[in-house]
Amino acid sequence: MAASSVAASELLYNMKKQILILHPKASCLIRRISTRSSRHYSQPQPRAKSAPEQLVGVVGLEIHAQIHSNTKLFSGSSVRFSAPPNSLVSFFDASLPGTLPVLNRRCVEAAVMTGLALNCTINRKSLFDRKHYFYADLPAGYQITQQRRPIAVDGMLTYSLLGGKKRNQVMRKNVHIKQIQLEQDSGKSLHDDLRSQTLIDLNRAGVGLMELVMEPDMSCGEEAAAAVRELQLILQALGTCQGNMSEGQLRVDANVSVHRPDEPLGIRTEVKNINSVRYLARAIDYEIRRQIDVLQRGGRVQNETRAYDSKTGETVPMRDKEGLQDYRFMPEPNLPPLIVYEDNTSLPTGTDACQAVVVQKIREGLPELPSVKRDRLVQTYGILPEHSFTLVNEDGLVEYFEAVLKSTKKEPRKVIGWVTNSLLGHLKQHDMSPGLSSCPRRAAGTPGNGTHLLFGCQAGVPGNVEVIRQDGLTDHPRAGFGTC
Repeated sequence: MAASSVAASELLYNMKKQILILHPKASCLIRRISTRSSRHYSQPQPRAKSAPEQLVGVVGLEIHAQIHSNTKLFSGSSVRFSAPPNSLVSFFDASLPGTLPVLNRRCVEAAVMTGLALNCTINRKSLFDRKHYFYADLPAGYQITQQRRPIAVDGMLTYSLLGGKKRNQVMRKNVHIKQIQLEQDSGKSLHDDLRSQTLIDLNRAGVGLMELVMEPDMSCGEEAAAAVRELQLILQALGTCQGNMSEGQLRVDANVSVHRPDEPLGIRTEVKNINSVRYLARAIDYEIRRQIDVLQRGGRVQNETRAYDSKTGETVPMRDKEGLQDYRFMPEPNLPPLIVYEDNTSLPTGTDACQAVVVQKIREGLPELPSVKRDRLVQTYGILPEHSFTLVNEDGLVEYFEAVLKSTKKEPRKVIGWVTNSLLGHLKQHDMSPGLSSCPRRAAGTPGNGTHLLFGCQAGVPGNVEVIRQDGLTDHPRAGFGTC
C-alpha cells in the first residue's frame, strides 16, 4: 500500500513538471487544484446525526355563538345587550318553581342553517339534556343542552390563509366540525372587589347558544384565528349570529397540546373565554411555546384550565382539571325530542308547514357564503386574492366596491387600490366602517382642477366627511357618495 502511494506521488510530480515546461502560466491553476484536492480528502465532513422530530402544536376549538333572535331559547324574555341589570328576566329564567320551557323556533332554524352552511349532517331527531353544575349565575343548577344527540354533526369548515414570502398566496385548509348543539347561556357574575362582593345579572341567562366543537386539526394560533374569522363571516352572512366578540356574542375556548408527529397527542390545557381573534392567535402560540418549554426542561404539562392575560401576553392557570367533573347528564323531562323535516312532503298529515322546521326550505334560502364571494370577486373583476380577503373581511366593503365600479365605470384594479387604501384609511381614522357609511350617488358637477372622487359618510361625525381623491376614478368632474 505504501509502495503504490509513493509510485502515484512520483507519477503526479512528473506530470506536473511536464505541464510546467509546456505551459509555464499554468502553475497557479495546478496549485489551486492540488490544494483543493488535498483539503477535500484530508478533512472529510462528518455525517450529521438525525435530530429527533420537533414538538408541534395541536389545537381544537369550542366556540359558543349567541343566536341572533328577539327572545331567549326557552322563554319570551327579550335579548338585548347592555340593558339594565336583571331587567330581561322571566320567571323561567329565574328558575321559579312550576315554570316550563317553550322552545324558540327561530333558534332551531338558526342552528339548522348554520349546520347546512358548514356541510353538517342535520339530525332529523335530536334530544335535550340537563347538564348539572352549580354556579351562582345558573339559577336552576343545571343547563339545558344537547349532549347525547345534537342537532348537527360531522361538518367541515374550509378556511384560507395568506402565505408565501409576500403573503399573497392563498392556502386553503379544512377543520372538521364534530357537532353543533343548542344550549342555554348562563347569567353574569359581576365581582366588586372594593366591597368584596359578587353581584348577579340574569339578563343573559337563557339566551340561545350554538356550541360548535372543532376537531384538533389546527397546529398554531394563525390557523385557529383564520378558522374563527371565517366562521364569524359565515355566521354574519347567514344572520344566525352577529359575531361581535367584544359583546360576548362569540366566545372561544382553545384546547392546546403538543406532541411529536406520529406519536399520541399530549396532555392538553384549555384556554377559556377568548373574545378577540388577535388574542386567540397570541394565546395559542404562547401556550404552545410554554408547553414545549415545560417538556424540554423535563417537566410535565398539567391538565388544567387557563386564562389569557392580554396585558402580559401570557396564559395564567385558573383551575385544575385532573379530577373528572361529573355533570350528571340526564334527559330533559320537560322537552320532547326535537324533530325537523326534510321537505313539505315529509310533514305529518295536518301539520302546519309554517310551524315546522323544514330543512329544504332553509337550504334554499342560504345566502352567498364568504368563500364563494371571494372566488366570484377574483373571477369577475380580476382582482388579486389578497384584495378579495380585504373586501370580504370588512363589513359592507364589497357592496361599496361594487357601487363605486358601477358609478365610475373605471377599471376594477384602479378602484380596488383606492377603496382598500384611501377609503379604509379614512374610515378607520374616524372609527367608522363601510357598512355605516352612506351609499353611492352621483353629485352635481362642480368646477375643480383634475378629476375627483368624493365620499360623504354620515355616521358619528358632524356633517359629511369628504374624501377627495385625484386619481381619475370618474369621468364626472365630481362624483359624490351621500344618503340615498
